[in-house]
Amino acid sequence: MTKRAMLSKDHPCRSCDVSAEALCRALDVETLADFRNQGGRLHLTAGQTLFHQGDPADCVFSLTSGVVKLYAILSDGRRQIVAFLFPGDFVGFETQQSHGFAAEAIGDTTLCRVLKRRFEWFVDHYPALAEARYRRATAELAIAQERMVTLGRQTAAERLAGFLSDIQRRAGFRGRDGANLVPLPMSRGDIADYLGLTKETVSRELTNLRKARVIRSHSLTLIEILDPRGIGALACGIAA
Repeated sequence: MTKRAMLSKDHPCRSCDVSAEALCRALDVETLADFRNQGGRLHLTAGQTLFHQGDPADCVFSLTSGVVKLYAILSDGRRQIVAFLFPGDFVGFETQQSHGFAAEAIGDTTLCRVLKRRFEWFVDHYPALAEARYRRATAELAIAQERMVTLGRQTAAERLAGFLSDIQRRAGFRGRDGANLVPLPMSRGDIADYLGLTKETVSRELTNLRKARVIRSHSLTLIEILDPRGIGALACGIAA
């Protein structure tokens, strides 16, 4: 029996679709029920802001459906997207009292919200949750360091291939015919901003991947990876 199946039938966590990925999976059933009761559920539509850059960082959020983009507004007014978050990710692990980034829903999005002080109480009292948070923070640091290398050294083709490989790993799924599908709900402009490219460059490199039969577009928001090894090799800078 799964952990969520042991919860009461009216408990929100029982129907959670990301119970295997969310940070709170580290808690036992009784504690999980108590943890969820500390907060509530939040629904956002496309373009709605979860929090603005500089807002008080007084809550943490568990993303249960949809996609959220994190971005910073630079001193000269330019925007820099720093991350795309998918179901199972946590939002709001700030070490400062205010948010260093803004968070915005890309489409219909659902999150669980818990006051930060209550979350920290659970971390202090339940070592399994503290360990899970540490591992998540370590993984996010590694991703940030890898992205610095990406923006500093890789070509446009390598950056896009690495991005598609990352989204495949985090949110990809199999179609009915076994197709390797990857959702791309973010705009081409968002992808360009994240990768440090222009929108025209992103469109051109996607076209090149289609011509090379590495990917196939099903729609503007869904692609199929036809050659996983090829896109992985390109992401690593290995010529086909």
